[in-house]
Amino acid sequence: MAGENGQVRDHIRTGWRLLTRSAGQPPEPTRRNLLFDVALAVVLGTAMVQYARTEISSDDSAVLLIGAVIAAAALVVRRRYPLAVLWVVIAATLVASADQPRLTFYACVIAAYSAAAYSPYRIPTLATVGVAVLIFSTAVDSVLPVAPTQYIPLVVMVPIAVAADGLRRWKLRADERRTELADLERRQAEALRRAAEEERARIARELHDVVTHNVAVMIIQAGAARKVMLTSPAEASEALLAVESGGRAAMVELRQAMGLLTTDGDGRDEGDAAELEPQPGVSSLPSLVSRVRDAGLDVDLTITGAERPLPRGIELAAYRVVQEALTNSVKHAVGASASVDVVYGERELRVEVVDTGGTAGESASSGNMRGLIGLRERVAVYNGTVEAARLPTGGYRVTASIPVEDS
Repeated sequence: MAGENGQVRDHIRTGWRLLTRSAGQPPEPTRRNLLFDVALAVVLGTAMVQYARTEISSDDSAVLLIGAVIAAAALVVRRRYPLAVLWVVIAATLVASADQPRLTFYACVIAAYSAAAYSPYRIPTLATVGVAVLIFSTAVDSVLPVAPTQYIPLVVMVPIAVAADGLRRWKLRADERRTELADLERRQAEALRRAAEEERARIARELHDVVTHNVAVMIIQAGAARKVMLTSPAEASEALLAVESGGRAAMVELRQAMGLLTTDGDGRDEGDAAELEPQPGVSSLPSLVSRVRDAGLDVDLTITGAERPLPRGIELAAYRVVQEALTNSVKHAVGASASVDVVYGERELRVEVVDTGGTAGESASSGNMRGLIGLRERVAVYNGTVEAARLPTGGYRVTASIPVEDS
């Protein structure tokens, strides 16, 4: 028994919380709603005035008519100020004689419905409706309006039809909202999936650009050191120094890349951000070319045009284009020579890397073109283009054009 009583109390508490929970602000009434409420106020006000003239004889007829007009006029704003309208109708009922409840009864019913449907203040609304019921139930010497017999079907069926239509509309809106919510969740999941794929592609592109070049150079230098270790220790020592230098450079660039991938919303690394060096740019190309020369590829670097500071993203994109192109030359064109031309134009930065062709090295593979795809994606961010093609006379050329006027 105690358990059943406890369940009953829980149900009562739950029902009370649902009844008294504060709702959101009522939606703004549309022009159609406003026109309907004006028409309702006019019709009800006219009926109330006519009823007062024909059915009620009182010395306070003027006060009755004023109260009826006020109660009817207040219904115009019943959607925007639902609780205030109910208070106005109740006040209009109380200020006149005992005949007034017969006039304002229907206005009070509409106002009570509007307060229950639209008011965000649940507890005051419930209390006010209770007061209205008490007033109309205990009105002294008052007889609430009674509908003629021929209107009984209308009085019964119209509220039922209105309630059924309202329930149907509520169900349709609930179904629409569920559908919209499901669609929103599906779009959010799709957006999250695309964001994750884009982030994975970005990480793969950064790691590819950073690691491939330095590892390729290190492999070549280590192979050269192995071949001459016994016959020419001095050359082997220089090759191993180049391997060490390439490893250090790889570590620096990896640290930079990981720092970019783990920065917070302010662009600052949560860890050792202070140790990060600036991302490489056009000014870093001489050191890049020097490392490639040490790997055995004869490279010439030419920079023409009016050098000027460019956005860091464009500088990094240009650097990565040269890095990827020279890495491919080191792996696939052993014994070749290459040239790097950087041209500062008025409206674009142009980078061109050309090699004369050669034999594939030990570290060469068929490849999956991921490097060039990554370059095109990186440059496309700045509305640039990358073109790569074999030359008729042998060799390979990679050209990138990046607009600078829009940056």
